[in-house]
Amino acid sequence: MTLDHGDPGDAPAIPLPTAPLANEARPSPAEEARTIAAGTNTGTLASLTGDGAPWASFITYGLLDGAPVLSVSRLAEHGRNLAADPRASIAIVTPDIPADPLAGTRITLAGFVERPTGAEADAARAAHLTAIPAAKYYIDYSDFTLWVLRVERVRWVGGYGRMDSASAAEYAAAQPDPIVAHAAPGVAHLNADHAEALLAMAQQLGGFPDAIAATCEKADRYGLDLRVESPRGVALTRVGYATPLSEIGELRAATVELARRARATH
Repeated sequence: MTLDHGDPGDAPAIPLPTAPLANEARPSPAEEARTIAAGTNTGTLASLTGDGAPWASFITYGLLDGAPVLSVSRLAEHGRNLAADPRASIAIVTPDIPADPLAGTRITLAGFVERPTGAEADAARAAHLTAIPAAKYYIDYSDFTLWVLRVERVRWVGGYGRMDSASAAEYAAAQPDPIVAHAAPGVAHLNADHAEALLAMAQQLGGFPDAIAATCEKADRYGLDLRVESPRGVALTRVGYATPLSEIGELRAATVELARRARATH
């Protein structure tokens, strides 16, 4: 059986590209997930109570090779839940929430928690303290336990109609995007001073020759997410760089090259 949203009635339709996209390169779901996990230090933990009921609670975490590290007190209900049943998941929402929260990106990391031992315990403690410096005041109390979430399943949602899953191996092998966390000034500059270049990108590289305006919503190591306005409505499109970036200092040259290519195709 095919599931869909059914008849949207009078709701506005999202226009599709009418021309091929020049380069749709974008992060994999695993890379997206690693980037979101590295972009904050808070989430919502789902654990199981003694009678099997779900229990959601706010938590803080650090990351050890992408695995969330929690420091949890047995005085907290979720602490007792984890000690009795290691099955757990953590929902993490990107900190730059858009006006429509459901259009934002978020992930769910699911698996089971385990107490680290030996050298891993030292590394886990350091990872948690790096992310949560205030934990130094309680992390060594006898009622607190360090837990590492062994990720078995990853679900990434990138807004409406954009979602995918990643395996534990894919998630472990991926790295956080080196551009996203530092790109806000560059994105703001593009929108404030280079509206014509963004419009040319949308028209010539992004599959929307009928675009009348475009703004940049996000920059990552592979390219730009553009919000496009056309007579047919509002949509998102993708324009990829010639080659992936390795650090934020390369962003300006990459966007200049995109603008050059877009104008050259007029």
